[in-house]
Amino acid sequence: MIKPLNGNVVLKKELKENKTASGIYLSQKQEEEDYGIVVSFSEDETIKGLKIGDKVVYKSYDSKKVVDNGEEYLIMPYKDILAVID
Repeated sequence: MIKPLNGNVVLKKELKENKTASGIYLSQKQEEEDYGIVVSFSEDETIKGLKIGDKVVYKSYDSKKVVDNGEEYLIMPYKDILAVID
């Protein structure tokens, strides 16, 4: 488990499947979106309104990719989370 420090958030990237409503795949390559699922965040007073499991939109240029137990995660500053998607 990755435990972020100093106002950082760990996200698991969400990949977009190119599948139509009827189930037909348009391409074999999955597109990367700037969406992620919150896995963990630092215990910091500046992080408000965020919960584990939230789907969020983020700025993609200021993140660090890490691999833990074969899974790829992003570590980024809380300030780069733009919105929570309900």
